[in-house]
Amino acid sequence: MSDPDAVVIGAGPAGLASAQRLIVEGVTTVILDKASNVGAVWRRHYDRLHLHTPRMISSLPGLPMPASYGRYPSRAQFVEYLENYASAFSLKPVFNAPVSGVWRDARKWRVEAGAHSATAPVVVVATGWADFPHSPQWPGVESFKGSVIHSTAYRNAAPYAGKRVLVVGFGNSGAEIALELCEAGVDVTLSVRSPVCIVPRDLLGMPILGFSLAQRFLPARLADAINAPILRLAVGSIETLGLRPADKGPIRMIKEDRRAPVLDIGTVKKIRDGEIKTRGDIESFFPEGVRFVDGRFERLDGVILATGFRPDLRALLPDTKGVLDAKGEPLVSDGPCAEPGLYFVGAIPSATGQIRQISIGATRVAADASRYLRRERAAA
Repeated sequence: MSDPDAVVIGAGPAGLASAQRLIVEGVTTVILDKASNVGAVWRRHYDRLHLHTPRMISSLPGLPMPASYGRYPSRAQFVEYLENYASAFSLKPVFNAPVSGVWRDARKWRVEAGAHSATAPVVVVATGWADFPHSPQWPGVESFKGSVIHSTAYRNAAPYAGKRVLVVGFGNSGAEIALELCEAGVDVTLSVRSPVCIVPRDLLGMPILGFSLAQRFLPARLADAINAPILRLAVGSIETLGLRPADKGPIRMIKEDRRAPVLDIGTVKKIRDGEIKTRGDIESFFPEGVRFVDGRFERLDGVILATGFRPDLRALLPDTKGVLDAKGEPLVSDGPCAEPGLYFVGAIPSATGQIRQISIGATRVAADASRYLRRERAAA
């Protein structure tokens, strides 16, 4: 391919938004994606999934979501929206083009993608998190007779009818999967390994994200202190449910730890009503089930690991300096980083909605990349 001004890696929401904004800025752009269609990660998510952020703040730049999607669009609707977005702006990603590495090549970047390799002064990494599932290991897991899958392989409750299932992890995916299993009549237990921060998805008839938006200019500690009393009233005591509350409020947790709170859509009530059991961490697996660290044993037919993701970009960017932390995660997202011409979009969680932040980040990155290209051309 002829060398463009910019290469965007990823054709999910962050990649499509970044490409659209770059093109608006007059930057010739190529999108590379290892999958065969846009929004590949969203296509793999479980069937029940809905956005946890309201439609009104979850559109990408230049194209509002249809009102017919309702307040919280479904996974299928969001995939449809991404397809329509690419079509509306004539974005034509190069599919089946996995990028194996990005290296500095003089004043440009070399993006290695086999027959689709390119050199460009600007590279935007918009790969997201979901290609890096984290699956912990426990003693004896290989002896377990039931199934063990990561939540990325879960689709719906049908295969678990009449079975005893353990969901490991009480983040948003774990909470929603456990709720769906419970509503389908499955005997479900949640293994909650760490302290949790739970907020209702809706508060006083409004999306909880509306409160975060209204308070976005406040220091995180102050915003959490203001919100704490009403959140306690809305959620109730979780200590009585065998859960340990986190020592930080939701906004501090997002900003300081890059961890999202649980946006509860009914799981807490099911736990309170005794329809979902809770246990602590797993000590070890046995052929018929697992033993928890408190000594209790649970017979099981299946285990779903809702244990999150650990994105590590060190293999993609082997020679960059001052860009990634010790775990391989970007130090800076949605703006210029330590390497000129290299950008990340959507790489860090936001308290005001991830897709909203992607739109903001894509716009900022495109504007900065345009200025950078003008400076480079002037210096040539």
